[in-house]
Amino acid sequence: MTSYLHTPRGRQRRAAAASALAVTAALVLSGCSVFGSDDGPMDRFAAAFNKGDVAAAAELTTDPAAAQETLQAVFDGIGGTEAHMDTPDGDGAELPTGFDWKVPAGETVHTEGTIALGPDGSRVQWSPQIIDARLQPGGAVVYSDVRRFTAPIVDRSGTELMHWAPVTQVVVDAGNLAAAGPVADAVSTVEPSVTAGQIQDAVAADPAAPYTVITLRDEDLDPIRGALEAVDGVQLIEQGKLITAGKNLDSPVFGELSEYWRGKLDEGAGWSLTVSNPDGDAQIGGQAPAPLDAVRTTMDVTMQAAAQRAVGARAEPAVIVAMSPQTGGVLAVAQNDAARKQGSIALTGLFPPGSTFKTVTTSAALQAGVAAPDTVLPCPARVTVDGRSIPNDDDFDLGDVPLHTAFAQSCNTTQAIMSADLGPTAMRDTAASLGFGVDFVTPALTTVTGTVPVTEPGPARVEAAIGQGTVTASPFGMTEMVASLANGGRMVLPMLVEGEPATANSEPGPLEPATVDAVRAMMREAVQSGTARSLSDIDGLGGKTGTAEVAGGPAHGWFAGIRGDVAFTAFIEGADSSGPAVTMAGDFLRGAQNG
Repeated sequence: MTSYLHTPRGRQRRAAAASALAVTAALVLSGCSVFGSDDGPMDRFAAAFNKGDVAAAAELTTDPAAAQETLQAVFDGIGGTEAHMDTPDGDGAELPTGFDWKVPAGETVHTEGTIALGPDGSRVQWSPQIIDARLQPGGAVVYSDVRRFTAPIVDRSGTELMHWAPVTQVVVDAGNLAAAGPVADAVSTVEPSVTAGQIQDAVAADPAAPYTVITLRDEDLDPIRGALEAVDGVQLIEQGKLITAGKNLDSPVFGELSEYWRGKLDEGAGWSLTVSNPDGDAQIGGQAPAPLDAVRTTMDVTMQAAAQRAVGARAEPAVIVAMSPQTGGVLAVAQNDAARKQGSIALTGLFPPGSTFKTVTTSAALQAGVAAPDTVLPCPARVTVDGRSIPNDDDFDLGDVPLHTAFAQSCNTTQAIMSADLGPTAMRDTAASLGFGVDFVTPALTTVTGTVPVTEPGPARVEAAIGQGTVTASPFGMTEMVASLANGGRMVLPMLVEGEPATANSEPGPLEPATVDAVRAMMREAVQSGTARSLSDIDGLGGKTGTAEVAGGPAHGWFAGIRGDVAFTAFIEGADSSGPAVTMAGDFLRGAQNG
């Protein structure tokens, strides 16, 4: 069954026409007309109508009050439609009228009515049929946008993510404190977070306005409908809404994805111009909306669900972002409730990346020939480079080890030592090759990757080498980094809607293949025998842990990894080490694999 929604552009005529997508448009009226030469009452009525002067037109009739009510309803109803009335030349007690209605879509529709003089000939005999022969008292001419709502938003396999469905708002009348208890008793069986105190506080905060307690799906409303309908001063207002396929399915990307979907509906919207009477409507003209296919995204429902379960197990703000290195398609973006309170930190939140940034520093050193994977370098417990003293976690000391070992064990001091031989732009340029620090404009997706400064010799460069100081990254930015590394060291263009990749503000060149191969091997070593060895049972996984120090609080925990065609980042704010992020990443990967 095809579902349409008619959205009146002016005053809504019926409660059933109410919609979250209603458009209020300014009335644009034509100021020119063709009149007879005698400038009689009919001509003056037409002139006033064409100017949009309701009061003047109404005063020219035998019933100004009724005329003003109907004419105002017409002007309110047609919204942005341009209305033009012609008065034909001729003599007679009753003459035909013609109206041209140019709707916002550009088409012009013609209607006809009749006009006559009153008994004394000085005024127009008022009748709604002046406007249209079918218009009755209490009616109006109404313009509506018509949209097709049947197209869902789906994941990369065609599984539904979101669809249009009926929902019901539970609304407490203004100032109705007495309803708080019984409403909370009923609603809390569906949503335990709703309490009587919460409702009372909200009603008391604005006693002049009704308060919407919750919006419920039909399956949640049906068991409690009777209890809610029995509460005085509570309204159940039905409406349509774009909702997730499962009520527990949630992602920061869904908000912009919904806006994208609505934009597609707007592009293909049809229109309708009707005579809307109290006893029914008569079509003047219209156009059906264009067919709309499902909006196919790059997301994966199974991965999204696994990511949500993984982040939901954490009390601290927790995030997982996953992307396909092959296509740049975003596979999953999940945040728990603690993270959600801060906004979309998965996509735009900026934090020090800590040791995950050693992926960039090591790549820069390999690119510059500062070291090779097997180059033996010192890994002391603490080192001072360019005036900055850098320790290893818990002051561990490996002595002299190959670079790949220092990377796998996340040796801060080795990275600090290498940084002294890098040029000022080396880390920034290497990061850019991996899409980190690059700005993307992506349909239906707002992201920030992070910042990597140009660093002259000194403490700032040493701090940057281990992902501290002025280096910042979002979880999305870290995912873009490892996805680009998995893409052969060539920057991946992210994408959320199939076939609509991002545009970037720069086009950095790729890393050398030998650099990519070496760093990826080091990441596998970090999982097999290094700081992420608790995930060594997951075949094909490579990654880099990160513990990022922050002033005045516990450190953030990171793990950025690659497994097959999945690049991902697990981030936990204030976890105090990378260990919890590593565990959460394992929960995600195993959950996605097992469904």
